[in-house]
Amino acid sequence: MYIYNASVITMTDKDYNNGFILIENGKIKAVGDMSELIGFTPSAEDINAEGKTAYPGFIDAHTHIGAWEDGLAFEGDDGNEDTDPSTPHLRAIDMINPCDRCFEEAAKAGVTSVVCGMGSANPIGGAFIAMKTAGSKRIDKRIIKAPVAIKFALGENPKNVYKDKDTAPVTRMATAAIIREQLYKAKRYLEDMEEYENSIGTDEESDRPEYDAKCEALLPLLRHEIPAHFHAHRADDIFTAIRLAKEFDIDYVIIHATEGHLIADELKEDGARTVVGPIISERCKPELRNHTITTAAELNKAGVPVCLCTDHPVVPEQYLPLCAGLAVRGGLDRKEALKAITVYPAEIAGIADRVGTIEPGKDADIVIYSGDPLSVADVPDIVIADGRII
Repeated sequence: MYIYNASVITMTDKDYNNGFILIENGKIKAVGDMSELIGFTPSAEDINAEGKTAYPGFIDAHTHIGAWEDGLAFEGDDGNEDTDPSTPHLRAIDMINPCDRCFEEAAKAGVTSVVCGMGSANPIGGAFIAMKTAGSKRIDKRIIKAPVAIKFALGENPKNVYKDKDTAPVTRMATAAIIREQLYKAKRYLEDMEEYENSIGTDEESDRPEYDAKCEALLPLLRHEIPAHFHAHRADDIFTAIRLAKEFDIDYVIIHATEGHLIADELKEDGARTVVGPIISERCKPELRNHTITTAAELNKAGVPVCLCTDHPVVPEQYLPLCAGLAVRGGLDRKEALKAITVYPAEIAGIADRVGTIEPGKDADIVIYSGDPLSVADVPDIVIADGRII
């Protein structure tokens, strides 16, 4: 299938004012200028996109879609296992209902991929995944990458959840201490595992460490295979996240970064990466008192990598492009806003080999607009996911 006569915004260094995209077997086979298609004769399945613009499918860098199911209360609430403050062994793949109708709404709005996981009740929540919003009813077949990250939470959420349970944490100190204790245990577990593996076949073969599900789940983090995602709004919580990351030599991303604009120079100095949002939000709790739509712009101008998120269900998933539009209103460059919902989240999630740009070899996730994707008034003309018009 060809998409032809389109303005193609690839989110790479090369765009095409009058271009084409060739899709075969769910993948992008070729992309280029129409002048390259000598003697091209369209078939019935091809799409004439004259006067329209093609973008990569949009990607939400942080959501809880399918974990708090649409229109349900406790029965559909699987996002927080708030019976234990340290649950790194929990997996988002086991909590998400891919049949939740919000996935369909997201896909039709051009949000074709999401990074999804548990909420922020626990200091250590579990493993996030990256998945497609359209496709099989079986979540296993929609996974792009699992795990993507381990979720940590700082600030008010863990305090509020556990204050009435007569157990820690009820302070920021205890939240950090729980994280630190679990990471130390995992670090010791990793050392013991390496000692055991190195001793196999020698005269001094050691005993295999007793299996520990929590420590085992943190091994990819300690091995730099995936990053930590730290839920942190307030500046001091952001610095606690960085402190913990440095202490254990782990890669990290700051999720929400509500006060990031107040410390942009420090974040730049530390090489921090951020996921900002939800931008469409009220100041509903004390740690959001400095919430502003200019945060993404100020971080971007300071040279701090920025993605955008809906934090669905806080903001419904289908409004991710509107979040990007509001960031532009707050001063973010328009191209950077588009990158913040395409190539940047793909890079941060470690899925840029599959999605985020229009390039040969990538998944054929394409959104075609006559209007402006960042406008409240415009919706996609066509959405293609894995080469299929949805």
